[in-house]
Amino acid sequence: MTIKEIEQMTGLTRSVIRYYEKEKLIDPIRNAGNGYRDYSEEDVENLQKIAYLRTLGISIEDIRRLINHEADLYRIVKKQKQTLEQQMSDLENAKSMCERMLASSEKVDYEHLDIGKYVADPQDYWSQNRDIFRFDSVSFFYLWGGTLTWGVLTAACFLLAIGSVGTLPAQIPVQWSGGTASSFADRIFIFAFPVACVMIWIFLRPFVWRWLNRGMIVTEAIADYIVNYLCMIALSIEVFIVLYVNGIMKHVTTILLFDTVVLMALLFMAVRKKGLLL
Repeated sequence: MTIKEIEQMTGLTRSVIRYYEKEKLIDPIRNAGNGYRDYSEEDVENLQKIAYLRTLGISIEDIRRLINHEADLYRIVKKQKQTLEQQMSDLENAKSMCERMLASSEKVDYEHLDIGKYVADPQDYWSQNRDIFRFDSVSFFYLWGGTLTWGVLTAACFLLAIGSVGTLPAQIPVQWSGGTASSFADRIFIFAFPVACVMIWIFLRPFVWRWLNRGMIVTEAIADYIVNYLCMIALSIEVFIVLYVNGIMKHVTTILLFDTVVLMALLFMAVRKKGLLL
């Protein structure tokens, strides 16, 4: 069966079906004659099962574990039921608080908001809503993570490569030993660093995302944080090569130490902020 036929049979869009293929949840065979995917009845059945479990909020990773016989469906569903019950309880509580505010005879605006009318013990109420504050406590990930940061780092790599390639010697160092260059490559290799940034985002980021997607919060932001840090290292090494061939810097550890200090400073800020909020 073609993907168009699968769309009609399952009611799922092509992009959703392709996504499940990308995540290796289904693996249709290829038609030997034309190379197109040839979906089977088993693929249709699996797509329906996957789509159903996704409507329950069960993660892609848990579904993969079920398909690979690494998890028990009963336990996964039971765990999801408990998660949904907690979410429903939190939502009902928030809804009740909204209704109380709207039912008040007084004007509801920020300037006149008196939380004492709705919350008897603020500290206890913050504790009950601890999960909400966790999103705030890791907001630093959003400052460093995301497409914008990756784009800036990648653009910087490309601009540096373009601006320096004409001034570099025919052979540039790519490995060092004891402060001395031990391996060289053609100067065009300077473009490997911006290319590496693109490859990190396209191929490594989905892998990191799947690895982290095991019940963690703000998984996407943390994945972006990690891959952007790797892009920063790529940019730093590129900068070092330019400085090295111009006799300005001799040890790559200096610039890598700077990267480490930046990372540790961000993590320290995160831990400190989390401690203040939680």
